[in-house]
Amino acid sequence: MAETSGTQAPPAPRRRVDAGSVATHAVLSLGALVMVFPFLWQLLTALKTLAETSRVPPTFLPDRWNWSSFEEVFTALPFREMLTNSAINTVGRTLGQLVFCSLAAYAFARMRFRGRDVLFALFLSVLMVPSSLLVLPQYDIIQRLGLLNSTPALFLPGMFSAFGTFMLRQFFLALPKELEEAARIDGAGSFRIFRSVMLPLIRPALAALAVITAMWSWNDLLWPLVVNTDPREMPISAGLTSLEGQYETNYPVMMAGSLIASLPMLLVYVFLQRHFVQSVALSGSKS
Repeated sequence: MAETSGTQAPPAPRRRVDAGSVATHAVLSLGALVMVFPFLWQLLTALKTLAETSRVPPTFLPDRWNWSSFEEVFTALPFREMLTNSAINTVGRTLGQLVFCSLAAYAFARMRFRGRDVLFALFLSVLMVPSSLLVLPQYDIIQRLGLLNSTPALFLPGMFSAFGTFMLRQFFLALPKELEEAARIDGAGSFRIFRSVMLPLIRPALAALAVITAMWSWNDLLWPLVVNTDPREMPISAGLTSLEGQYETNYPVMMAGSLIASLPMLLVYVFLQRHFVQSVALSGSKS
């Protein structure tokens, strides 16, 4: 039966505002602003003139948008060669760690051999040694190989790490043994099980290791300065330090170069963010 004209529909229920949700979004928005602000300040500094960067008090926006710093950085440095060296260094270290660390981690996690636990303890002891103490023996090895002032000298010592081995070993240990036993019944060998069964199951961990290694390799400063003195063989992280003068520093050019150098790592993280977050969630759910 149709409603009479005097009858009114009940008012729609008002949506209650969750104070906790509002506070959470406010805190997250503030955190996002804090994270983005250095990149924004870097961009605005690159668009200023040198005189504006030394003003007291500092100004937030430039008086005139100056884009010449992005052109000048390519003439002040062999910027393209340095970017290429950084890319080769990052790719070489990342691929090396994914291959060698995964092989070592699988052996420590799934294979039984005499002295396995003792050898793994020795691997872990490397994590307690500061990386600066390894510079001299690594330099001596690179020198004996005749690789000083070369691109391979940048990534060869970093193609393996105890951290990567330990991280991937924990993921291999969490995989059920039934998968490995079923593969052996089907006639698969150890390397076939590693490549076809186990390795695809730890792709989130591999992505996380790739992100961590890539960022560490791209930003590495000490080792490139030790093994290379030729600017055309240096990565961009070491090349940007030459823009800092003894009495005056061209901050707009330095900020322009730093901004360009940071873009590749931002893209790497954007593309691998889903796998990285997934690996963190899986590592937190393990007993």
